[in-house]
Amino acid sequence: MTKAIMVQGTMSNSGKSFLVAGICRMLKRRGFKVAPFKSQNMALNSYITEDGMEMGRAQVMQAEAAGIKPLVEMNPILLKPTSNTGSQVILNGKVYDNMSAAKYYKNKRDFIPYILEAYNKLCNDYDIIVIEGAGSPAEINLNENDIVNMGMAKLVNAPVILVADIDRGGVFASIYGTVVLLEEEAKRRIKGIVINKFRGDKNLLTPGFEMLARHFKKIDVDIPFLGIIPMTKIDIDDEDSLSERLDTQKLEFSDNKINIAVIRLPHISNFTDFNPLGRRGEIVLKYIYSPNELKNSDLVILPGTKNTLYDLKWLKNSGFNYSNLSCYNLIGICGGFQMLGNELIDKHKVEEGGTEKGLGLLNFSTVFAKEKTTRQIQTEIINYPNFIDNSGVHSISGYEIHMGTSINPKEIPFTISNVTDNGGFVNKNILGTYIHGIFENDGFVDSLIKGLAVKAGKEITPDNINDFNSYKQLQYDLLADLVEESLDIKELFNIIGISENKI
Repeated sequence: MTKAIMVQGTMSNSGKSFLVAGICRMLKRRGFKVAPFKSQNMALNSYITEDGMEMGRAQVMQAEAAGIKPLVEMNPILLKPTSNTGSQVILNGKVYDNMSAAKYYKNKRDFIPYILEAYNKLCNDYDIIVIEGAGSPAEINLNENDIVNMGMAKLVNAPVILVADIDRGGVFASIYGTVVLLEEEAKRRIKGIVINKFRGDKNLLTPGFEMLARHFKKIDVDIPFLGIIPMTKIDIDDEDSLSERLDTQKLEFSDNKINIAVIRLPHISNFTDFNPLGRRGEIVLKYIYSPNELKNSDLVILPGTKNTLYDLKWLKNSGFNYSNLSCYNLIGICGGFQMLGNELIDKHKVEEGGTEKGLGLLNFSTVFAKEKTTRQIQTEIINYPNFIDNSGVHSISGYEIHMGTSINPKEIPFTISNVTDNGGFVNKNILGTYIHGIFENDGFVDSLIKGLAVKAGKEITPDNINDFNSYKQLQYDLLADLVEESLDIKELFNIIGISENKI
């Protein structure tokens, strides 16, 4: 019978996704067939499976850690915020509706059958399901209709580990406050506590553990500490815009490296596209907010966005325009690609409705469609911008996620015609494309670095590292090592209800 363990947090960004991935990898290395699961994910980083279904990137990362292919059943509900009060609801990998927060909250228990169907499909094929919660289980104003924290744990009778972030302070208060606000049945479901992101001498925490245990005793609760995870730099994909990798204001561009500026749009999506660039020793990758920060950049990237019209207006209001962008090597991806054109036409009110003038850097226009294009692609580059070396890579893979198509294009195509709008368009120093994941193609990145270096007249020392997939696998193993070293694995296995070693 399939076992389950659930990781919940005292707050957002406490390390739930991180710990789930580490547990998945650790279990996989011990011979278990393990899969991640998150019933409801709110994020703008998404991925397209082999069968064209859209799901959150966090569960993709966790599936990679578990050594399995990502399946949409691992994340049956994905909420992609389109504003401060509403989201596009993705159900089982396809667009279900655009809903206000109030409407979704009122109706979300209607999604329970879909959640259980997805979960039970995974149970047919895996020994252990590692479930991730969202935010905090102590959101007492939302608990009545909860389907992602204690509500989910109750649906599948899963024991819970509570993870707390000590780096932001108040760790004991956040642990105790979370537990004391829970209903009695939920309190009993928590079987262990993990402290994450610790710096310093662990012995200094001992008095805190003892005092917290005394406070727990007053409310008739006995929850053991499973371990303390030290602050460690492990490079895995982040879930959302709380990611620390977006905080690059202190970075300085270098005369001896390729300097890449990514414009930090308000509704930036799939910033995981740029993680392969950030890991390269030849590159300084910086997220910027104003035209003043463009100086000394060798490449500017306009990323994807969940609200293209809003972010285009923000871009222009922030001072970005044809004049100060056209003189740079420029790549626009997905929504950023659409912004490069002449007009964005939203006659079906997919976003805000109406028409917005684009940046005019590429000669085409975009009409938003009611149906979303979601598919993986494999294609051939046939035309290169003048900042990419064309002597190497010609084949690339990736995926498309967009609600729009080009009209009246008068630019040369980027790839052969098996991709929407020929994979994008090229005009001298400008490239626009719908292809997410393009920088996961190592040969393409090598050609990009080589071409930018030649154009900038820079001598760049090659970064002698493994290919991107090998690099990711190494990070997952480092994460599993960290989990093994930091947690009481014997107690963790007792909580799950399995033998400590399967192999």
